Amino acid sequence: MVWCDDPKSKKYNKLTLLPFEFSAEKLFLKKNIYDIIIVLNYNIKPTKKNKGSAIFLHIAEKKYKPTKGCVAIAKKDILLLLKNINFRSKISIY
Repeated sequence: MVWCDDPKSKKYNKLTLLPFEFSAEKLFLKKNIYDIIIVLNYNIKPTKKNKGSAIFLHIAEKKYKPTKGCVAIAKKDILLLLKNINFRSKISIY
């Protein structure tokens, strides 16, 4: 599975499968940061080309290394969050 980040694709800012001919963020990584992701509802409906894609809340790397545009928190905290949110929940990031 990948998340398309290529504005030339009709699947821009959407989940899709490999093989895929456009640029996309791979969601299966050895470092396990995408084992749990929450898709932030940014540029989803409607999707506008070049306004940003593949922006998630996901598991942080050790020592909280910077992300490439996402928000990352410790796995224990994301698991706690998942127990307390549902489809209608709104997550605000400041």
